[in-house]
Amino acid sequence: MTTLDYRDRALHLERVALAAVAELFGTPCYVYSRAAIEAAYRAYDSAFGAAAHRVCYAVKANSNLAVLNVLARLGAGFDVVSGGELARVLRAGGKANQVVFSGVGKSTEELCQALAAGIACFNVESAAELERLNQVATELGLRAPVALRVNPDVDAGTHPYISTGLKENKFGIPADDALALYRCAASLPGLRVCGVACHIGAQMTDLAPLREAAGRIAALRLALLAENIAIDHVDLGGGLGIAYRDEVVPSAADYAAAISEPFAGSRVEISIEPGRSIVGPAGVLLTRVEYLKPGAGRNFAIIDAAMNDLLRPALYDAHHAVFPLRQAGGQTKVWELVGPVCESGDFLAHARSLALAEGDVLALRDAGAYGFAMSSNYNTRPRPPEVMVDGDKAYLIRARETLDDLWRGEEMLAN
Repeated sequence: MTTLDYRDRALHLERVALAAVAELFGTPCYVYSRAAIEAAYRAYDSAFGAAAHRVCYAVKANSNLAVLNVLARLGAGFDVVSGGELARVLRAGGKANQVVFSGVGKSTEELCQALAAGIACFNVESAAELERLNQVATELGLRAPVALRVNPDVDAGTHPYISTGLKENKFGIPADDALALYRCAASLPGLRVCGVACHIGAQMTDLAPLREAAGRIAALRLALLAENIAIDHVDLGGGLGIAYRDEVVPSAADYAAAISEPFAGSRVEISIEPGRSIVGPAGVLLTRVEYLKPGAGRNFAIIDAAMNDLLRPALYDAHHAVFPLRQAGGQTKVWELVGPVCESGDFLAHARSLALAEGDVLALRDAGAYGFAMSSNYNTRPRPPEVMVDGDKAYLIRARETLDDLWRGEEMLAN
């Protein structure tokens, strides 16, 4: 759903002029569209029709309480990877029995927290974790619902930093070891085997690897059923990628059909964990041009947002389209959009043709996922505010940090 467009030469998100948001809340500033978030979730939810399914939003993409609450109101489940994310989901109104807990390094404290909350399932990623979870659950007099996250060794064809389904990745249990470890899990008193999980990577725009991974999980499920190990759900990981540049992204309906095909005729519930595709296109990062620094080799536009605000370009060389808030025309030049952080890697966009003047405000598109969630206070820079627009209204959903926020909890030596 496109909620970002120009009206009377002014860039709007839904019916809110982004220039008004920049004036009211300052820059840098993250702004999200409620309508876009809701439409993206509903597209996944409706894609499965009447078939048993669960859409668990990947909280790591954007964990703002208002974003989580919008999704909780729609009946979403949640995929968490830390005790902090679980606490956020519950604080935002999410239901514990709709939460799956993934991640390779769950601590004993986090396992206890999740068991006490009554989550839907632990996606277990190693034999060592399985043993610890069994011990913790047994000591608490509980049985932990578990799925093994199986690494199907399928190449997702994405950036190596976000590939998770190959045997050289840290995630999951090798497919060759899965059956034996399931037998072990089924024998342990503190565990209740209930599912199979996999996740082969993020920013997927090709259905073939997803279809292949689903087929391998379907074959494992049948092998488990043959050994009387009951499986009530399969968790097939993240959702689709998004069109940062010119990627062709399948529809949610085509995605659901592709991953569901190997389970046709069964009553198994299919779970997915989309994050980026729900919130990524819903958000923009607003930033102001502080200085223009043309040069013989490159022209630099020094903006007030930096790598600490949006890490993706520096970390992944990621591309975010850039739009001026006002279509003013004028002579264009090719600019490097760089921030004030003292690092040569502090850039937000390379070689963009823009007509710029100092003081102009720009919007970086598709910044709703892994934007604020990965931000930091590097160079003692307060993190930006977050705003959500709903129709013609804009709401502050996180205040800009102050310097006092940054050093709260720090102490100087007495002498």
